[in-house]
Amino acid sequence: MRFRHPDGSTVHLAYCTNVHPAETLDGVLAQLRDHCEPVRRRLGRDRLGIGLWLARDAAHALVTDPSALRGLRTELERRGLEVVTLNGFPYEGFGAEKVKYRVYQPDWADPERLAHTTDLARVLAQLLPDDVTEGSISTLPLAWRTAYDQERATAAHTALATLAERLDALHELTGRSLRIGLEPEPGCTVETTRDALAPLTAIGHDRIGICVDTCHLATSFEDPHTALDALTQARVPIVKSQLSAALHAEHPHLPEVRAALAAFDEPRFLHQTRTLTAAGLRGTDDLGEALAGDALPDASPWRAHFHVPLHAAPAAPLTSTLPVLRSALTRLVGGPHPLTHHLEVETYTWQALPSELRPRARAQLADGIAAELTLARDLLTDLGLKELP
Repeated sequence: MRFRHPDGSTVHLAYCTNVHPAETLDGVLAQLRDHCEPVRRRLGRDRLGIGLWLARDAAHALVTDPSALRGLRTELERRGLEVVTLNGFPYEGFGAEKVKYRVYQPDWADPERLAHTTDLARVLAQLLPDDVTEGSISTLPLAWRTAYDQERATAAHTALATLAERLDALHELTGRSLRIGLEPEPGCTVETTRDALAPLTAIGHDRIGICVDTCHLATSFEDPHTALDALTQARVPIVKSQLSAALHAEHPHLPEVRAALAAFDEPRFLHQTRTLTAAGLRGTDDLGEALAGDALPDASPWRAHFHVPLHAAPAAPLTSTLPVLRSALTRLVGGPHPLTHHLEVETYTWQALPSELRPRARAQLADGIAAELTLARDLLTDLGLKELP
């Protein structure tokens, strides 16, 4: 979906396909047929943006077979779909029964991460619509925090600098300008937007910026305007923003609140949980850990890294952090000029919801994704953007 900002520029809105597990190119093509096109039709749109997730094997197949890449582009056009952004965070296995810490491997100190992201950039340069010259890729925020020392930090920074050089060369070759955004996430070396300032300033290349995920922003109790102003002042490019909402518990000390939270403690994904105390931010790596005993102080609200559907807040006594998303979006695109032109709804946890909330069929999932995009569209038009055909 495209929108005209009052300044005349185009803002793109997509939804991320990491909600549909696929490790191979055949699986990606099936996604387009079974999920993405049905969502477009529900929205009554001739064209729908998707934030494509390509696992390692799918990306490698595309970059080594020009005919396969042409075939994917043809299939996108045939189904009324367009790609201006990729989700390059998960490497592989995102549809596995247990993902947890595996999603952070390989990290930016490992050669495989650079190779994979280079492949993604080469693919995206060929998938961009003819009238679009700028693309974006979100990626791991350097590494998970626990096995990251100075040696690995140096390796990661070197890899990103190498990537920037490759993106420069790709621009010269294709005329397509691509940028990479580190995506701060709780528990990672770069957990907050503030954590991103030092490494991005050290790398010092305008092709390497940040992807602001509003669920992660909320989980770490960052104020959207303060965070985005700091990025702007530091001249850190906001490459893209993922529109998402976290799980919020206002009174985690109450038994009924803990019971409600326990329903979201599931075995597939990591749900980092945070609370803001007088002494600063406190947290656990997973929701179950927070619920067990006194691992996390419960005198103040808790937020958990669980991407809940934008249009459907959890039932009381829980809520979502949709207000944080609204505030962030106001700062991102509500001013005289957008801070980013790429927005992506990223709720990948539909099948991890409590059983009574999970979609039971493809049609229900398509309805839910369409409802999320409708909410995002309404937020954008309320800010003065005009939806384009």
